[in-house]
Amino acid sequence: MSAVPVALRIARRTAWRARGRSALIMVMIGLPVLAITAVLTLNATMNVSPREGLVAEFGAADARLMRVPDGTVLRQRPNGTSWSTGGDGATAPGRSAAEVGALLGPGTRLIPFDTGVLQLGGERVEALRTDLRDPLTKGMWTLSEGRLPAAAREAVVTSAFGLRPGDQLRPSGAAPLTVVGVVEHPFRPSLRQVVGPDLPLASVEEFWSPGEHGTGWLADTAAPVSWTGVSALNGAGLYVTSRAMMTDPRSWARAPASDVQNTVGVGTMVIMVVLETVLLAGPAFAVGLRRRRRELAEIAAQGGSAAQLRTIVLADGLVLGGAAAFVATVLGIGAGTLGAPIVARWGGTSGPPEVPWPPVLAVAALGLLAGIVAALVPAVQAARQNSAAVLAGRAPAVADRPGWPLVGAALVLAGLAATVVARRQPGSAWVLASAVLVLLGLVVLTPWLVRATGRPAARLRLPLRLSVRDAVRHRSRTASAVAAVMAVTAAVVALGIGAYSEYMDQRNAYTSARPTGMLAIWAGNIGDPAWSRLRAEAARQLPGVPLAAGYQARDAQGHRYALRYTVRWNGIRTRRTAAIGDQSLLTLLQGRHDPRAAAALASGKAVVFDAAALRDGKLALRASSTSGPARRLDVPAVLATPADEHQGGALLPRALVEQAGFATAERQLYAMYRPSAGSTLGRDLAKVTPRVTVASEEGYRNVPEPGLWGWLGGALVLVVGGTLTATRLAAADMRPEQATMVAIGAPPRMMRVLVAGQALYIAGLGALVGLLAGTVTGLALTRPMTTHGAGDPATIAIPWPFLLAVVVGLPVLASAAALLTRTRPPLVRRLL
Repeated sequence: MSAVPVALRIARRTAWRARGRSALIMVMIGLPVLAITAVLTLNATMNVSPREGLVAEFGAADARLMRVPDGTVLRQRPNGTSWSTGGDGATAPGRSAAEVGALLGPGTRLIPFDTGVLQLGGERVEALRTDLRDPLTKGMWTLSEGRLPAAAREAVVTSAFGLRPGDQLRPSGAAPLTVVGVVEHPFRPSLRQVVGPDLPLASVEEFWSPGEHGTGWLADTAAPVSWTGVSALNGAGLYVTSRAMMTDPRSWARAPASDVQNTVGVGTMVIMVVLETVLLAGPAFAVGLRRRRRELAEIAAQGGSAAQLRTIVLADGLVLGGAAAFVATVLGIGAGTLGAPIVARWGGTSGPPEVPWPPVLAVAALGLLAGIVAALVPAVQAARQNSAAVLAGRAPAVADRPGWPLVGAALVLAGLAATVVARRQPGSAWVLASAVLVLLGLVVLTPWLVRATGRPAARLRLPLRLSVRDAVRHRSRTASAVAAVMAVTAAVVALGIGAYSEYMDQRNAYTSARPTGMLAIWAGNIGDPAWSRLRAEAARQLPGVPLAAGYQARDAQGHRYALRYTVRWNGIRTRRTAAIGDQSLLTLLQGRHDPRAAAALASGKAVVFDAAALRDGKLALRASSTSGPARRLDVPAVLATPADEHQGGALLPRALVEQAGFATAERQLYAMYRPSAGSTLGRDLAKVTPRVTVASEEGYRNVPEPGLWGWLGGALVLVVGGTLTATRLAAADMRPEQATMVAIGAPPRMMRVLVAGQALYIAGLGALVGLLAGTVTGLALTRPMTTHGAGDPATIAIPWPFLLAVVVGLPVLASAAALLTRTRPPLVRRLL
């Protein structure tokens, strides 16, 4: 009989006899496979392809067309869409439905399909204006309750609103809408949208991009709308998406250009997963080897060759790795499929269940490979063991290879040099790839580190001295566990420093033109009588609250202008709108009375809170309007200190704006006031005029970074699990020493201290080395993760409590868990 089937049968029987150890190995190998498979399946299911989303996009129509803003130059091609809104091209006239139908050819039928927002008090929600009873919209929505709207002022809402038929919606400045039904989007369960044939859509004054809000139609055409006719429709000021375009192979079968960074990132992840799995599962395989040494020695004594012994041990990795990969793959696919609809309810899309088989099978093969590689070192040891010494009960001798420390040091130095170079590259993939070199070098150096740190053991008390000496004596087992803890700690520390630095960089990037606690009330393009009523209502709603006035700038034709400037804040280009006001508004913006700033404002100078915006005592402004020509202004300005640390902005006196040729009109109110959570101020003011906006500056919400502590939880499982696996092996190998201690009267708690000392040594050494490696990588990660262009310095922030919990807390927790390990006085046979 061939040796392989026999080895597999022995491995299966051994795995069943040692079910606890087998389960531990399968968990160590299967957890990464399960997590990656679940993420891959989740992403594939939540990623709705254009072909899958055809019905939700078009219903039964052949095409959807949308008007582009005046002055937009649009060009659609199979390999992408380009557009510009600078007004350099010819302005396309607004097309009517009849003209659009003529462009599409005879036999075309159009229905309105307008997308925008609905202003519901202080909330803006997505809205769609179309007739859902038309056959062209079939399949876009699923009616779950009530009926479809059939008359004006009727609408349906998505289930995310929590409304029922018969409820009412109250758009600002318009008659109420009656909810007659509840609908579901095929792929977006979290979507909040109102649909009806006669919705009062609010104007959206935002930068247009293809597929965003606008007026449009669904078209039923006699002939497919293909790419050949798109250029003419673009020239007519229409953005087009059609069924024929989406199903054209040129639109979806384009092979993306090779992304070197993505390839490096994926390769780095694969190496790290295999390395960590091997290091974690390796001690568990070593447990099996220690317990089977006598069995393997007997096989060798009966004529078994070294190759057959290796095959038997490798069969353990094949059986357990294959079983772990299979179970983890099935569970990962199930978790990803079932989790997609749940995650989509928090935001996103969820399509039909989809399993990306090539990457999933590759991950499963990776788990199988990790099991075999984890059993490789024990297999080599099994083939080299001295059968006579094992049968006599003597421990095998450990021989070091003097050249390995030099190889490890070379890898570490090469990794450090690569890290210095990678720090200057865009993206973090190169830094992580360089860190792999450092980790591989430290893994090779770990046996030498174990031996070197064991030399001071003579100064320790007896239990700890025995623990450290045993760890040094069994360096092959100890080094694997130390390297596993080191790799986990290094990865968590590096990602923790990088993520916390990015978090602090985003925190520092927070900026506002108003101090925290300021309430702003803005009116749109309304007349003086409406503003007077709005101002009186605001004063009535806010009794006793001082109100400071702000002003709008208008040209001679009545076009409203915004005076803006651009400044770099924390390395990011930020565009601000300068306020127009007097001394009362300046006092609110500064939080105090500043005589110097007040005198400058009174003399007709701008007061600026962004130092980088000033050039030779001037502030460069761009006056822009949606309906008038843009202008550039250079105004005299002085620098002042704002009320808040993260506050910027500028205040212009009315006289300065009027000297520039603009008229000013009071249309803004400011106050230091925080509305309560259930405040109806926005809805009450909207009753006066729908063109009102109420905003309250809440300041920066300093929420701790949740990802750090999630990684700490993952590190807890891996570090404690790997350490306890190694200490279990240590307890088995230390039976002679334990027998000696029992013989001289050592109490049972001394045995537990012996095991806990082993756990503290393994976890402590791995955590310290991992801290050094992770800190180097984390500091290197801060540059690509926190810089925003040339000359922008990196933000470096160290999460000290997090590092303390990782480097000190995890080893202490591992040793505390080892103290709970059950120890019994061993019975050891001794040779006389």
